[in-house]
Amino acid sequence: MRRVARWLDATPHPLLAIEIGLDRVAAARWGRTGGVDGYAVELLPPGALLPSAVETNIGNAGALKSAIAGVCSTLRAKDESVALILPDPVIRVFVQHFDDFPRSKEEADPMLRWKLKKSVPFEVDETLISYMRQAPREAGVDVVTALARLRIIREYESLAEAAGLHPGVVLSSSLAAIALVEEHKPTLLARVSGPSLTTAIVREGVLCGYRCTELPARGADLTPHMLLEDIYPVAAYYQDTWQEGIQSVRVAGLGARLQEFVPPLEEEFHCEVRSLLQAGVSEGRIPADARPLADRELDGLVGWMLQRG
Repeated sequence: MRRVARWLDATPHPLLAIEIGLDRVAAARWGRTGGVDGYAVELLPPGALLPSAVETNIGNAGALKSAIAGVCSTLRAKDESVALILPDPVIRVFVQHFDDFPRSKEEADPMLRWKLKKSVPFEVDETLISYMRQAPREAGVDVVTALARLRIIREYESLAEAAGLHPGVVLSSSLAAIALVEEHKPTLLARVSGPSLTTAIVREGVLCGYRCTELPARGADLTPHMLLEDIYPVAAYYQDTWQEGIQSVRVAGLGARLQEFVPPLEEEFHCEVRSLLQAGVSEGRIPADARPLADRELDGLVGWMLQRG
């Protein structure tokens, strides 16, 4: 997404990124010309990470520090800036419409904090906030806002600092991966990560909807019906608001089970359903040097690579 990419262009672009997930820590390094110089993955034991927007996320500090030290050792990372890609439940994302929206950050921040104070389960004064303006469907301004609890973000930053790194960028995994979604037709992204599902809809470079929910089941117990039940609210909102249907569906996080979910999704949305990463490879949007990352289903790191150029 060009507009989301420009949002991220306003931030530093470290040559190192670490994605901290439910079951693994993955890192990648890029050269100054943009190519992948290397990557590393360290698995986490169950319960090491407990992603939450409110409660403590670190369940096993020793395991997390060891995993981060492992990827840093492989990539020879020390005393440098790093982008931290975090689990989606940690960072809340909202797409809101305003009749008028201030240009200055000094006026915009208080307005967003006031408007969203009842939508997040923590106090406004302990909130980190970032936002971008985007074109609305009608008159006015649409604003995409990302919010996180400062105390939770500091947990992750402290892990990086313990490894001798300097966090320069923090974003959620799906906001990174969304760069892999083609933007020329209304596309729904359904991204499963452990017990959470993130549903996003992209149309002509505009983020039209975003929702992160907890699934009723995970792994082998997750059924296509359960997935559709959680996807439906965002899809229905888009169809009612924009008066058009979804024209493409991209799925991530289902691994070898993807083919079980394709027929029900195609029947519901009457369009092509494909793996997010496989589509990116076949359509040429993922360069050859990033394909090892795609093979490991590291869509957050691949998406960040595309966003950072």
